[in-house]
Amino acid sequence: MPIAPITGKLRKRFWVDLSTALGLGISGGYAYWYGIHLKQVQRQEAFYLKLEHQRLQQS
Repeated sequence: MPIAPITGKLRKRFWVDLSTALGLGISGGYAYWYGIHLKQVQRQEAFYLKLEHQRLQQS
């Protein structure tokens, strides 16, 4: 009793893997950008603004 060949399995798995990778990659990118990067930029801008105010007060 031969086993029937499995056809289309690789193609289906490829699309699942590709869509999962893109979904997780985009989600991770947004999480990093809005969760970490923008907070660091805001903290950096606040530091330089404070530094500029100090420089103006000394002049």
